[in-house]
Amino acid sequence: MRTVVRHAAVVAAIALSVVAAGCGNDGEAEGTPLPAEAETIVTAAASAMGDVTSVRFELERSGAAVYIDQFESLALEKIVGRYMSPGSVDAALTVTVDGNLKTQLGAVAIDDEVWLSNPVTGRFEPLPTGYDIDPSAFFDPDGAWRPLLAGLRDVELVGEENRGGKRYHIRGVAPAERIEAITAGLVRDQDVTMDFWLRRDTGLVTAAEFSTAFDGESIEWKLELSDYGKTFTIDPPDLDG
Repeated sequence: MRTVVRHAAVVAAIALSVVAAGCGNDGEAEGTPLPAEAETIVTAAASAMGDVTSVRFELERSGAAVYIDQFESLALEKIVGRYMSPGSVDAALTVTVDGNLKTQLGAVAIDDEVWLSNPVTGRFEPLPTGYDIDPSAFFDPDGAWRPLLAGLRDVELVGEENRGGKRYHIRGVAPAERIEAITAGLVRDQDVTMDFWLRRDTGLVTAAEFSTAFDGESIEWKLELSDYGKTFTIDPPDLDG
């Protein structure tokens, strides 16, 4: 029992660190806005997002269940995490177990290694076979975000809106392979219409929303991004403690 409590505390500590300061409002003074033209904004956004060195992200799902394991036992509700270049991520995943129990898992990815806390013991383990979740894939600046924005089709500028500050609201269609990349494989085999809210001066994305379908059911996704350029310390978990 003492071991379970100890490791639960470790997961809680990761959760506290990744949610600290909140998401969705960077609070930074804005410079000169980009021209209010859809293609110009998206081009700038693709460049800016591809050069990101660190960010805090929050992805929330509602609607039909999306499972992160092959046994369809763990349904993802939300993931809040931090990315630090060149390839370190820690995250807190809120999941529903077997349709009735909500709990939180810790996840850490550094380079090619991924660890996930066991939903029963709380101990961190190398990512087990059968789990389809790699937190490092949730934010890949050059490999996912740059091509996503560069490859948007039917792009339009919806307008300027207040969402954590004045933002350009852009809408476009993301090809299936691009949406799969930015959702770490949780969404597959479908083109998706996406709405983005971007800083008017840099093109950095601060929020995105989109809907997907699975087995005839709708899934709603909401992404918030903040704390660009901040320094995060992401360490491998203690597997022996």
